[in-house]
Amino acid sequence: MGETTDGTPSADAGTSDGTSGGTGEQRVVSAEREVAAPAATVFELIADPARQPSWDGNDNLAELVRGDRLTGVGQVFAMRLTSDAVRDNHVVAFTEGRLVAWRPSVEGEAPIGHEWRWQVEPIDEAHSRVRHTYDWTDLTDETRIPRARATGEPQLRASLDRLAAAAETAAAAETSEG
Repeated sequence: MGETTDGTPSADAGTSDGTSGGTGEQRVVSAEREVAAPAATVFELIADPARQPSWDGNDNLAELVRGDRLTGVGQVFAMRLTSDAVRDNHVVAFTEGRLVAWRPSVEGEAPIGHEWRWQVEPIDEAHSRVRHTYDWTDLTDETRIPRARATGEPQLRASLDRLAAAAETAAAAETSEG
C-alpha cells in the first residue's frame, strides 16, 4: 500500500477508490470528526499504546504487553486482545503530532496485510480534526477477511467518539490546571 501526497492511504492492491479490483468490495474505510481538544492532546492518546484500550471502540484491546510511546516508523508494540491473543503492531507511518499507522501481525510474525491509520489536523488551538482509517487492501489471510468486512465506518466512529471524549476530558483538565 502506498501513500498519496497528502498522507492518506492509497489502495495500490485495489482500485483508486479503495475497492478490491473486480469485486467492488470496499477495502478502505474511514471516519472523521472534529474534537474539542488541541491536536497535541489527541495525538498523545493515540501515540501511547497503553492508553488505547480505554478508547478502543471495537472493545478488542485488553492491555499493552510491550512497547513505549510511539515516536517513529519501525517501532513494534504488542497488545493483548480481549480474546487473550497477542498482536504485534508494526509502525509503518509516523509524523509527530499528526500521523501514525501500524500493521498488526501474529506475535513474532510479519504483518498480515491490514493497516490502522490515525491522522490529526489542528483546526485552531482548541480544536482538531481526526481521521481514522482501516485499510485491508493487502489482506490475504482468508480467516481474517470476515472480520475485516465487518469493520466499517460505525466501528471506526465508535473509536473516534471514545477518543474524542478522552481528549476533551484531558483538555478540560489541562485548562482548569492552567
